[in-house]
Amino acid sequence: MYFSAFGGGLMSQLTVAKFGGTSVADHQAMLRCANIVKNRPETRVVVVSASAGVTNHLVRLSQENVSTQEREQIIAEIKAIQVNIIEQLEQPQKLLGQIEALLTELAELASQQSMQHTGQTADAIMSFGEQMSSLLFTQVLRSVGVDGERFDVRDVMATNSLYGKAVVEVDLLATQAQQKLLPKLADKVVVTQGFIGRDGLGNTTTLGRGGSDYSAALLAEALNADNLAIWTDVVGIFTTDPRITAQARAIDEISFGEAAEMATFGAKILHPATLIPAMRCNIPVFVGSSKEPERGGTRIQQTVASNPTYRSIALRREQTLVTVKSPAMLHASGFLAKVFAILAKHELSVDLITTSEISVALTFDNPTGSTQALINSTVVKELEQLCEVSVEHGLSLVAVIGNNLHQTSDLGEQIFDKVEDTVIRMICHGASPNNVCFLVPEQAANGVVEKLHDTLFV
Repeated sequence: MYFSAFGGGLMSQLTVAKFGGTSVADHQAMLRCANIVKNRPETRVVVVSASAGVTNHLVRLSQENVSTQEREQIIAEIKAIQVNIIEQLEQPQKLLGQIEALLTELAELASQQSMQHTGQTADAIMSFGEQMSSLLFTQVLRSVGVDGERFDVRDVMATNSLYGKAVVEVDLLATQAQQKLLPKLADKVVVTQGFIGRDGLGNTTTLGRGGSDYSAALLAEALNADNLAIWTDVVGIFTTDPRITAQARAIDEISFGEAAEMATFGAKILHPATLIPAMRCNIPVFVGSSKEPERGGTRIQQTVASNPTYRSIALRREQTLVTVKSPAMLHASGFLAKVFAILAKHELSVDLITTSEISVALTFDNPTGSTQALINSTVVKELEQLCEVSVEHGLSLVAVIGNNLHQTSDLGEQIFDKVEDTVIRMICHGASPNNVCFLVPEQAANGVVEKLHDTLFV
């Protein structure tokens, strides 16, 4: 419990809110978010991403061999995004000076990175988007009468030194958040950064893909929050991607288990890691649109009133299927261990797996660029010392998500009879009561999802 800045009363609710890049893209977007916070006084901690477009620029700056001219152009473009926001705020000169100081520091790091590339410097560069957006959003909050204070999340978000995908030290985060962050919430709305942390050496780190949502969830856990709100650009979680079919509809509530399956199998609205801290502490998660907050959203929690057989259909593109085959598997032990040892050596994570007496089929998620080349060459050569190997690209994973699917008697008729004209390369069912997954050719994926949605969600 703490005293609220809105009237000084004792409040028993604490919400941590996270706003994504499109939600803080410009002044109008930030203003909408500030009013969401103002109208929900239980929101005491705000976690922001970088303004839309900034992260892509920072990714380029963090790479090798960026010319001086290109660096200057990129930094000018980043500055323009921030200045467009600053010009519509009070005390623009003070804010501009703070942003320019950050950009000067960024330029120095980018120059160093161009000459000597390191993961440590890359993470430092990537942190500047959130540093700038949190500075500006704090001022936008103040412009609508909310007493906001910017807080450097690196003072509490302790991580290891695995740059690019740092692991958070949860116990140390909890201790530091209780000591340094919680006392501020009695009379301030704290604005802080997603995605970034600090290691034991004092260096800035980043948490990798989905890091901002994950940061917010970790802070909610550390502060014993009552709710976590993820504000994005869509009205909650849908039965499938609305870009595939206009029949997709928003889901009012969904269980942690269902949401985790959806996030894992391609529903990009929520990263799977976000749910881990929430599930550990049973913190309900709300997902809504910062553009249309009045339309509500999706509430994710431990127990829900409705548990339909079919909840949603997720689609994950760019899948690779690797099949290994050897008569040596028959009645032999240790074969799979050897296969997985090769994959582990190259840090390749298997997604789905099915087996027969003499073959194993494995899928890999989004193996683009260097990873795809690795699978196509080095890994195949090593596996071929053990067995026959075939590699197929251009596949998509369709995941039908629901409840007690392992006990549904007409599953084959409901799902596979409806896509009988499509080549299905692999089916996974039985490991989880919440999903049935299968691979289809990429060009058929949208049609399969649309047809299944029309059948299962009439």
